[in-house]
Amino acid sequence: MLSRLVLTDFRNHADLALAPDQGFVVLTGHNGAGKTNVLEAVSLLAPGRGLRRASLSQMARHDGPGGFGVAATLDDGVEVATGTLAAAPERRVVRVSGANASAGALAERLSILWLTPAMDRLFVEPAGERRRFLDRLTLALLPGHASETQRYERAMRDRNRLLAEEAAEPVWLDALEAQMVRHGVALDAARRTTVAALEERLAGASAVDFPRASIALDGWSDEPASFAAALRQGRARDAAAGRALVGPHRVDLVVTHVDKGAPAALASTGEQKALLLGMVLAHGELVAERRGSPPVLLLDEVAAHLDPARRGALFARLAGRGQVWMTGTERALFDAADGAMHVEL
Repeated sequence: MLSRLVLTDFRNHADLALAPDQGFVVLTGHNGAGKTNVLEAVSLLAPGRGLRRASLSQMARHDGPGGFGVAATLDDGVEVATGTLAAAPERRVVRVSGANASAGALAERLSILWLTPAMDRLFVEPAGERRRFLDRLTLALLPGHASETQRYERAMRDRNRLLAEEAAEPVWLDALEAQMVRHGVALDAARRTTVAALEERLAGASAVDFPRASIALDGWSDEPASFAAALRQGRARDAAAGRALVGPHRVDLVVTHVDKGAPAALASTGEQKALLLGMVLAHGELVAERRGSPPVLLLDEVAAHLDPARRGALFARLAGRGQVWMTGTERALFDAADGAMHVEL
């Protein structure tokens, strides 16, 4: 958990310092006050592009000196930081205890999950959105997933570029495909481990407060030898398509509303949000059990569209389960969040 957070020239915050409590941290204020910006800053303390998936240059404060910084002290005293320099606005810098580090090193220190209003349509969005969501769940559970994913995607991009050349060297393609197989099989195994563990927990969950979800992976599943053969035999096809047409980047996370026996995509908007909340809550409990500490949860505008009973159920489920950051325009929405630390922006 975070015991201190400092933002420097990040979005609309020139200089903001917070000392969050260990439980609920509620950020309130009018639209445009920068509530979601704070959550985005915290989300950057994990590998990836953060909860908005924005470019780094967009995060630097408008009319600021260029570059930005997000620094935090964890509850064990370790200091982590990330940001950019004005001279290199799209190059991310990561430091752990003052020393340069990779973004993957952050996952060893912190597990962070988030829900935003944009994710309310997760079940009806293209499969790529659900894969990214699954990868965040997997990363929170298995920190090494970040490096396997990055290496797989890098090898795949390099292969795509090489296939676009008129006379691609087979030996280079062999090497890149070997990397795709090695890292692709590893990331697929991590995803399947996460799905199996979460499905087991969801199966035992009560449907009283949140509808029950069932999850599974659909699409690609292969052994290393056959994956390698498929890549080798599909070079001409992939060159024509401009992308690899087989591999773990083609899977989809299938979610079913158990009590209705129907795909989550067919549920109402409110039901979809409740299904997603139930999945994240169950996963948070799973991470706490497997890693020995709960993830930091970032819930943007989570209470606005929940009825009072379901808000109360949400806060009761989250109480005592680690640090939970929430935003809203009205403080009254969080009256049932006992012991919450309130910050007006």
